[in-house]
Amino acid sequence: MNGKIFLFAAVLLLGITSCHKPEADLAFRFSFSVGDEALRQDSVCYVNAAGNHFSVTEVQFFISKVTLVGTDGTQYALLTDEGIHYVDADIPSTLIWQLSDDHLPAGRYDRIDFVFGLAPEYNITHHFVNPPENSMSWPEALGGGYHHLKLNGFWLGSEQQLKPFNMHLGTGQSYDGEGGITGFIDNAFKVTIPLEDVVLEGNTTTRLKLNMDITQWFENPNLVNLDVIGGSIMQNQAAQEMLVENGKTVFSACLSD
Repeated sequence: MNGKIFLFAAVLLLGITSCHKPEADLAFRFSFSVGDEALRQDSVCYVNAAGNHFSVTEVQFFISKVTLVGTDGTQYALLTDEGIHYVDADIPSTLIWQLSDDHLPAGRYDRIDFVFGLAPEYNITHHFVNPPENSMSWPEALGGGYHHLKLNGFWLGSEQQLKPFNMHLGTGQSYDGEGGITGFIDNAFKVTIPLEDVVLEGNTTTRLKLNMDITQWFENPNLVNLDVIGGSIMQNQAAQEMLVENGKTVFSACLSD
């Protein structure tokens, strides 16, 4: 009898073990480009679709609610850091996101979904108490919470004078005829990035590069002319909406070394 029980337990354990998929680890690496060229900061060497000559001095942003979607449609919401990551082009440590709390089933994945910026449940004043994240705070009078994006630089204005621009995306406002704020608008938005030939191998770390193409903020589908919208848009909801629409094609993903 004891022998039969032992044999049954061994077979059961073997069945459970054979059905268990090996787990895979994942890391993201963030990069920046202007079209096909790697971003060079602090040099007025780029021309956008509207004809503005511009430079980029700073790029900072959040992503949140990051989810990987398998070929069978199964969604795996990332747990590391609440599924939130802050990226600063000038802070190398933010350009790598090692998903230490996430061990994903090995296999093929179709896409990445995330919220660009902070989803409403996280976009709350004082959610971050330490730098560098807390330096992204959005003025309380304009809705509070945090910037989703800071894209800063200079452009050569129509008078051939160098002017600063601060393309800051965050909580928008609606105004009455006298300039009083009547409500606030959530400008975070969903991004979907298709994945081609991305297979997470068991018992190893796969690295994915997420690249932001700066040109897309200026041209797809809306033409953004800095001579028209000016250098500051924090209280310009129409300009913010153009960025929300353009931002959906800013990112691409590929396997990284």
